[in-house]
Amino acid sequence: MQNKGAIRIVAIIFALVCLYQLSFTYFSKRVEGHAKEYATNAYAKNLAKKLANGDALREQELLDSISTARENYYLDSVSDKTAYNFLFMRSFTYRECKAREINLGLDLKGGMNVMMEVSTIDVVRNLATNPSDPNLTKLIDKATAIQKETGKNFILCFKEVIDKESATSKIDLSAFFRVKLKEKGINANSSNSDVLAAIDRECTDSYDRTFQVLSKRIDKFGVSQPTIRKLAATERILIELPGIKDPQRVSRLLEGTAQLEFWQGGSAAKVLPSLIEADKWLAQVNTGKDIDTVNVNDDLVNKETETSTANIAKNEIRKDTGIAATNPLFSKLKPNQGNMHSCVVGVAAVQDKEDVDLMLKKASKTLPSDVMFLWGAKPLKGTNQYELYVLNYTNKAKTALLDGDVISDAKDDFRQTGEPVVTMVMKDEAARKWAKVTGSNVGNPIAIVLDSVVYSAPVVNGEITGGRSEISGTFTIDETKDLANILKSGKLTAPATIVQESIVGPSLGAESIHSGMMSFIVAFLLVFAYMIFFYNMAGIAACIALLVNLFFLFGVLASIGAVLTLPGIAGIVLTMGMAIDANVIIYERIKEELLAGKNLVSAITDGYKAAYSAIIDGNVTTLITGIVLAYFGSGPVQGFAITLCIGILTSLFCGIFISRLVFEYMLSRKKFSQHITFYNRLTKNFLQNPKINFVGGHKTQYIITSVMVLIALSSIVFKGLDYGVDFAGGRTYVIRFDQDVNPMAIRESLQHQFTDAPEVKTFGPNYQVKVTTKYKVNEDSEAVKAEVIKKLHDGTKQFFKYKDITIKEFESTLKSPLGIISSEIVGPTMADDIKRSAVIAVVISLILIFIYIGLRFRKWQYGLAGLASLTFDALMTIGLFSLFSGILPFSLEVSQDFVAAVLTVIGYSINDTVIVFDRVRENVRLNPKHNFGKVMNNAMNQTLSRTFNTLGSTLLVLLIVFIFGGEVLRGFMFALLMGIASGAFSSLFVACPIAYSLITRTKKEKLKIENK
Repeated sequence: MQNKGAIRIVAIIFALVCLYQLSFTYFSKRVEGHAKEYATNAYAKNLAKKLANGDALREQELLDSISTARENYYLDSVSDKTAYNFLFMRSFTYRECKAREINLGLDLKGGMNVMMEVSTIDVVRNLATNPSDPNLTKLIDKATAIQKETGKNFILCFKEVIDKESATSKIDLSAFFRVKLKEKGINANSSNSDVLAAIDRECTDSYDRTFQVLSKRIDKFGVSQPTIRKLAATERILIELPGIKDPQRVSRLLEGTAQLEFWQGGSAAKVLPSLIEADKWLAQVNTGKDIDTVNVNDDLVNKETETSTANIAKNEIRKDTGIAATNPLFSKLKPNQGNMHSCVVGVAAVQDKEDVDLMLKKASKTLPSDVMFLWGAKPLKGTNQYELYVLNYTNKAKTALLDGDVISDAKDDFRQTGEPVVTMVMKDEAARKWAKVTGSNVGNPIAIVLDSVVYSAPVVNGEITGGRSEISGTFTIDETKDLANILKSGKLTAPATIVQESIVGPSLGAESIHSGMMSFIVAFLLVFAYMIFFYNMAGIAACIALLVNLFFLFGVLASIGAVLTLPGIAGIVLTMGMAIDANVIIYERIKEELLAGKNLVSAITDGYKAAYSAIIDGNVTTLITGIVLAYFGSGPVQGFAITLCIGILTSLFCGIFISRLVFEYMLSRKKFSQHITFYNRLTKNFLQNPKINFVGGHKTQYIITSVMVLIALSSIVFKGLDYGVDFAGGRTYVIRFDQDVNPMAIRESLQHQFTDAPEVKTFGPNYQVKVTTKYKVNEDSEAVKAEVIKKLHDGTKQFFKYKDITIKEFESTLKSPLGIISSEIVGPTMADDIKRSAVIAVVISLILIFIYIGLRFRKWQYGLAGLASLTFDALMTIGLFSLFSGILPFSLEVSQDFVAAVLTVIGYSINDTVIVFDRVRENVRLNPKHNFGKVMNNAMNQTLSRTFNTLGSTLLVLLIVFIFGGEVLRGFMFALLMGIASGAFSSLFVACPIAYSLITRTKKEKLKIENK
């Protein structure tokens, strides 16, 4: 072995680096172990027992809370203390060790994954002098339609529309934007390209500022190891927050734009007569009467006293069975009948807010033109009722008394009564304006509005100087902290909405770790047993190389800060199969050399040399699809791709070099060299020199494979696929019960809660179901999310046998394993993008592999045959998913995981084809005058043993993950199992026959095949 010393040095250095990187994980876990001991010591138990007063359930709840608080306190107190002294040269704190440890993904740790989209369209509208200009609206709508169809950047789509419209009519963009872009150099003489460039810069700046603001909010939120990344090509931001216990709180934190405004409060007494007229008008419309008969005029607003106005309201709101028809507005909105000087006009239940908004908009002509209506930020204490405020427009522009980025500092605080509040300090210019505003509104309420909801509306008692103000309400401490965080971080310059959200509960995360580790250990042991059984002493060398491979793999993952996910563990298990594949290729070549009469040393040397090209070609094709998947995938799928790519590289290094170093060591020791064997009595002649005439039956093979493709396509076309929310959009919730349940019974119960009956399927064991609904999927507000969870709770609570589960317990598995253990929300726009990316990723992978094989083997026929084989594998995998969907007792949803499986199949199954083609190329070089049919038959027969062993070892590890990996991975592993089995079949019966037909097609006479 040449350069043996250099390779040994590289391996040792690499091992030391990996050991150094993995050491941080050990020391951070050691500190966390001490924290858990501190959290659950006798003091915590005694305190919980004392506070519970004999209530066992209460005692456990208190112990959990106390333990969590004590654990966090311990970790905070030691975060800046030395936890690791590296060779006494440098010390690392716990915080530094934590930042360098192997990160667990959300599916293992529990937490929240959010994809946020920055609304470039709103940025463009806000830059316009008149955002509602019909001509501009027309252009924006056309650009939006193109963006939805193509998935391109909105500005590129907008430019495309401008160029197209300019060809038929004159479009002057400066007329729309020159006022607000004046400081950017835009004037009446600016060209469209100059205006578009300025808009593009503003949109990019807005995207960057949004990213910075969100980063600040997350940093101040105090999440351990958060991830926030720009996805600039799609104008999106990916946020991963492990260990989150209150997802609703996070959503509020992320989506708040921090648009702070101060408005003059209106008068309920003055506006209530107009609301009464609006109610009458709506009743007339509902009964189909001529609306012109209703005499409505802003000047006729009743100016009666507070008492008489209240009496009118009481008379109008008759609580009889016909109230919704006769009083449509007041059937939803209960007017204020107390303090009529207040700016609160009434209250409505959370589910009625949207209806009230629609009715007020519909009856806007009956209402004063100088007011607007906004809801309160929180429901009244102990109810689900929200207050509706009336606010006055005080200028023609209909803008607030004070708005903009006015806050220099904000913090959560307490009043002397102990009530949590948020105190604010304004910037100097804003402070002067605030003094003027408060001085001119003494005796009037000033509403503090944040993101279009009213937080409080205190009455001004006198001029307020110094720029200090306060936001109060029925806040919790966490809410004041989050509100202060939002205000202090600054406002978002563009709205950012959640287009995809995935939540994994802590109980499911713990189960995923257990199932992932179980599958990994069992697969690892079985691979060891398989290799030692089949290759005897040489199998031990392969096992040593595999151990080193896994050590290197985890070391690299730690060094690059990669996140280990459940699909990532599946990727590691698949890497084990691929690492064994390299050893199988080498060992089969060595066996051939030994059976040809060479001595052990020569056989090992020549076997390694002959196997290099096949190993490299096979791994490069898989690496291509891994890179494509890493680029187009996200979340756990991307974790799988990264792990797979790293595993391919470490497998190459260990399979080629480490195993060779092990053999070199054995050969240098007499006690080992005498026992080196590559087979045993049972495996010595396994598939040696078979005489199967593969090519002779290629026409029959065409017929069989054509029938298989026809069956798969028929199922895909006529039966279809079970699309998950990734592709169809919607909301998915996995709910765990305390007994086995019937999904049809749950579906019938939920049908009464939702407008359309949701889809309900058993997910894993019979006590878990997956509920999928498209109910209000276009709306991502917290109110809608809470509404959906309430409907799910109301529709499923009767199916819990032993526990009367509350809605708080139902939506979080923090203290109980029952209820919603995971959820996912995918908006329609995101679903379209995922589908588009999936198709692009598959097509790009196929094209790249076709090009690589064509160039590597210097014949396009090989590339086309390989492409046909991969297309067959992809169709078989998709077709089997369609065929068995609803038949097999586990979910076969088409999701991002499924696309990852198809791409992995494409990259991995080509290995068999490459091995055969590599042997054909070698045989042609050795015997250039031989019949090509005989050459190909020999190549297929010579590699048959390798095909069997590789297929057997790979399917074995995948089957273990399929069985032990948990329900989350079952569909994913089924796709891999079917796809890789199909890959072995297609290599022999699709790729080789097509390559044979194409290569011999141009010859004058078909080569005859010797029948043996």
